[in-house]
Amino acid sequence: MALVTSTEMFKKAYDGGYAIGAFNVNNMEIVQGITEACREEKAPVILQVSKGARAYANHTYLVKLVEAAVIECPEIPIVLHLDHGPDFETCKSCIDGGFTSVMIDASSKPFAENIEITKKVVEYAHDHGVVVEAELGTLAGIEDDVKVAAHAASYTRPEEVEEFVAKTGCDSLAIAIGTSHGAYKFTAAQCTRNEKGILVPPPLRFDVLEEVSKRLPGFPIVLHGSSSVPQNYVKMINENGGKMPDAVGIPEEQLRHAAELSVCKINIDSDLRLAMTGTVRQFFNEHPDKFDPREYLKPARANIKELVRHKLVDVLGCAGKA
Repeated sequence: MALVTSTEMFKKAYDGGYAIGAFNVNNMEIVQGITEACREEKAPVILQVSKGARAYANHTYLVKLVEAAVIECPEIPIVLHLDHGPDFETCKSCIDGGFTSVMIDASSKPFAENIEITKKVVEYAHDHGVVVEAELGTLAGIEDDVKVAAHAASYTRPEEVEEFVAKTGCDSLAIAIGTSHGAYKFTAAQCTRNEKGILVPPPLRFDVLEEVSKRLPGFPIVLHGSSSVPQNYVKMINENGGKMPDAVGIPEEQLRHAAELSVCKINIDSDLRLAMTGTVRQFFNEHPDKFDPREYLKPARANIKELVRHKLVDVLGCAGKA
């Protein structure tokens, strides 16, 4: 099976009440861990790269890694997606370079300018058989080149979505309902503590999501900043020399509820980085004499695989949907 677009994936997800996992990749082990889990669970998947990942690993290497995954996992549909494309030129480069989906993120621009930029990308992408994700509303947090202060974040305005989609022709829409980029999504002051003393973030704005869905029936919605920041890996990092106090993510039960509604794509990034970092830190603590990357990257890949399997089955609900 060749790389595909997300069009058919999203239609099935919307009708079936589940979401597709969009996992950020930047090296071989992460690609392998994700796709092996998806193959075994028979789940469709979106492998996405950011501007930062392209700068780190090189566009060609990333495309070839994903093409290798397609060869090794022919049973599952795989989308290659640009995450947070900052401008037309970056989107064009990815479209010309083999991507089947791109995101143009002009959400920081005024509404009219966002429409203008997004429409330009959509026209070029559609001419080349590529689909486009756009964004309305601004998420707080830090992820690669995306850096938004908490005071600059803004929820999506439901009254704008119909005009935006109609004028741009985008294929899916990322909205802001309270998720946030990075592993430090919320400050301790924004959270409450439960009976076990664990920080609990403010709930997502499902009222915004439901109103958007009413205005755009059948249209696929995307959630960014949706890593749950697994506390077992935060603990593993901290117990092995790391310093990640009060790292907290989006509760998985809220993500599952979003997937049951109109959210067809949920982005997951920090969880994979935490799994890899925690595993490598623990490995070196337990084996200080080791130096072969194959020895410490193998368990890191295995933990990424198990984490992705959990997401597919228990959070996204897309296992068995390939």
